[in-house]
Amino acid sequence: MKLARAIHLDDSDRNVFFSPARTGEWCLSGGFEFSDWTEADLTGKARQAFSNGWFGLETFGRVTFVAVTPLAEAEFDALVDRLARHFVDYYGAPSVEAARGVAEDELRFMAELCEAHPENTLIAVQRELTDDGVRESFRTIAVPEAKIDMVAVHGDGA
Repeated sequence: MKLARAIHLDDSDRNVFFSPARTGEWCLSGGFEFSDWTEADLTGKARQAFSNGWFGLETFGRVTFVAVTPLAEAEFDALVDRLARHFVDYYGAPSVEAARGVAEDELRFMAELCEAHPENTLIAVQRELTDDGVRESFRTIAVPEAKIDMVAVHGDGA
């Protein structure tokens, strides 16, 4: 199984996001945060988070790029629990049990996105508001182009 970790190619995320994700933390799209946003919400750093920020699963901060990395199934289950707890604490889900299915769906979507790419592939997200809600698209930078092995922080995959 694969998922994505936050990666910083420079210090710009510290300046463009209210709360930047930490290098190496697991990430997912996090578009759910913007499900009820309107154009009026898209100002300053909030606009930047909406436009191209991945959602970190430790800090719940944002990052511009993620790198595809291996993930152990046990670690996946822990991330599902952590995201379900976040849904309770920040979005008012009635319980972790009730939020677990949605949290797992979010993480499975991210895992499917990552599975299609070799390890170390960089991925960027782009969002826009449409009449039908938030639309996301993804762009990748291949390993040879990115030379990511020199700067990526990865787990051991165990």
